[in-house]
Formats: sequence, structure tokens, C-alpha cells
Amino acid sequence: MSFITRGFSGRSRDRDDRLPPGQTLVPDFPVLSAGPTPEVDTAEWEFTIRTESGVHRWNWDEFMALAIEDVDTDIHCVTHWSKLGTNWRGVSLDTLFEHVETEREFVMAHSYGGYTTNVPLDELLGGKAWVAFEFDGEPLEPEHGGPARLLVPHLYFWKSAKWVRGLLMMDEDEPGFWEQNGYHLHGDPWTEERYW
Repeated sequence: MSFITRGFSGRSRDRDDRLPPGQTLVPDFPVLSAGPTPEVDTAEWEFTIRTESGVHRWNWDEFMALAIEDVDTDIHCVTHWSKLGTNWRGVSLDTLFEHVETEREFVMAHSYGGYTTNVPLDELLGGKAWVAFEFDGEPLEPEHGGPARLLVPHLYFWKSAKWVRGLLMMDEDEPGFWEQNGYHLHGDPWTEERYW
């Protein structure tokens, strides 16, 4: 006679290896935001990288003239949902940093609407992050961060700042919006770095 019912063991056998601990697979794309959705016209959109030596700028047309990559990846939200096999198009941070010199090792991403999140520079380079403007073959919807959002899929999704407008290079790691409110400074879903 077994003291363990099927309800305790059945789910672990069917668990997808692509799901980090504590995550639940969702078929849709939940919308979670720290505030209202800003209206950002591509005619007014600008992306900047601010370093110790100055400011590098791209308007929408200049940005769209850069090398564009297709990105197939899984995404994981700190609120326990994961969406597998998502499809994006965007510009790699590697491309943006090709002509940007900096000795600083930390980044604060800034968004239209005032949102911020911190990420170490080495978590954005080496094919790890993009500024994405399409999802599933369509322009990125405003509710999901359009016209462009940061995409850092190996970290919890709050690090993939919606409505991104620029990166500020910093000498030291400083907390952004959610990090100031108790979220982890790093945010690795595989080690469940949800909160401080």
C-alpha cells in the first residue's frame, strides 16, 4: 500500500525541463505593468546609451537600419508564469555597443513612463539581450512594451523593461524600480532570485 497519492507525484513526471523552479506554463501572454501604458510614437522615439564619455543616440529610422535578429526564446515572470518558444525581432545589445566605449560595468535601463531596472553589463552582451520591436511577427503591442522593449530572457521578465528609451552606464550596481521595492538585484529564474 502506497502512502503517496498520484496527485503528489504525477505532475513532476510531466514537468517540462525548460520550466525553472516554481514556474507554471501559460498559453497566453499576461500583461503586468508598474503603471499606465505610455503612448510612444515612433516619430518621437529615441534610444540612448549614456556613458562616461557622452551620449549615443538612435532615432527610430536609424535604429531600424541596424542589424536585426530573430530571437526564439522562453520567458519567465517573477509572478510564476512562463511562456515557452516565444518569437521576437530586435537589435542585439552587442550591435548597439559596437561603437560605445565604457569602463563602467553596470546599467540602469530607463523607460518612457519612468520605469527603471538595473542589469550588469555582462548580462546584456554576448548574445544575451536585445531591444525588441516585434513579437510573433507583428509590431510589439503597447501593452507588451511597444514600440520597443528590452529583452533579457535569461532573467526574470521585469528586467526586460517595457517602452525602453535608454541605458545609463554606472560605476556601481543600484536598484531600479522593483529592486527598490524588494525584488532581487539580479533576478535569475533558475535559482529563484525573486526577492531580496
